[in-house]
Amino acid sequence: MRWIDRIPMLWLVGIALYLAVAPFVPEPHLVEKWRMLFQGSLSKPIDMFDLFLHTAPLVVLAIRLWRDVQRRRQGKN
Repeated sequence: MRWIDRIPMLWLVGIALYLAVAPFVPEPHLVEKWRMLFQGSLSKPIDMFDLFLHTAPLVVLAIRLWRDVQRRRQGKN
């Protein structure tokens, strides 16, 4: 998990936000793929890959933020 700590936060936030909203028109892929997932129509491998591609940076960012909070809590104790 240390490799996540080495990613510069600015880059991580930028990549996560960009991929969360790309492409901007007609709607972000992340919104489209999550809708397909909840409707049960996410069946093509390319759509599953697209969901993973657009969601993964947000997951990495969440892990990084959680690790930063945990480190700060340990530093205060």
